[in-house]
Amino acid sequence: MKVIKSIPALKSAVRRWKSKNRTIGFVPTMGYLHEGHLSLVRASKKKADVTVVSIFVNPTQFGPKEDFRTYPRDFERDAGLLEKEGIAVLFYPDAEEMYPGGYKTYVEIYDLQDKLCGRSRPGHFRGVSTVVLKLFNIVRPDYAFFGQKDAQQAIILRRMARDLDLDICVEIMPIVREADGLAMSSRNTYLGPDERKAGLSLSRSLRQAKTRIDAGERRPDVILSAMKEMIAAEPLAMIDYIEAVDMDTLEPVKEISEGTLIALAVFIGKTRLIDNMIV
Repeated sequence: MKVIKSIPALKSAVRRWKSKNRTIGFVPTMGYLHEGHLSLVRASKKKADVTVVSIFVNPTQFGPKEDFRTYPRDFERDAGLLEKEGIAVLFYPDAEEMYPGGYKTYVEIYDLQDKLCGRSRPGHFRGVSTVVLKLFNIVRPDYAFFGQKDAQQAIILRRMARDLDLDICVEIMPIVREADGLAMSSRNTYLGPDERKAGLSLSRSLRQAKTRIDAGERRPDVILSAMKEMIAAEPLAMIDYIEAVDMDTLEPVKEISEGTLIALAVFIGKTRLIDNMIV
């Protein structure tokens, strides 16, 4: 595995692969890798000739009161995990490489970026879309892999690829969960033992919703009220949102049907967790 820190060096490697007609798979991450990330890496290796993984904690997607400085980082551990997976290149730029002095260009995905997580994290998806488009232009992948846990992000990035005519297949892979049902996240490391138990209320509420839907319930207010009641029973939990929305528009649905996205964000203590399911 080769670690590349500069954009010109990575572009040079990409040109060599393209000249040999090799397909490129790409997995952008912020590091502190877990099995969810590694599942994306394995999917890329199956689909593409060459797999590139990036590790970059992107400052433009963090708000002023968010956890950019404390976000978990362990490059040596991450590099070791990726080496075992046999990837070709790890791209590890610093902030100055990605956003040099005088940087002024940002990407907005209007309407979609201001819903769900975007309401409580203004500017977040502007930062995500900008850095991902930059990475796409550097890596020039044929396939890019993202996890369903970040469902809104996946929907926004697919829309960006479509609207900007990017010749990239954006692949969305299933959520990977811990044995107890908690969706894997780098931020899970923030949780103490009691908070970890409280965090299980998210996946439990989704399982309850699935049971009700499978039994024939289609009214969003009934499903969402039951989910809210379950999570509100946890003293350490504070609900940010729980919504049932259309996958294309992220607008609330009047009736739950196949393809409806049920998404939620909940603060467990100071840690904000997200989870979702597609009906």
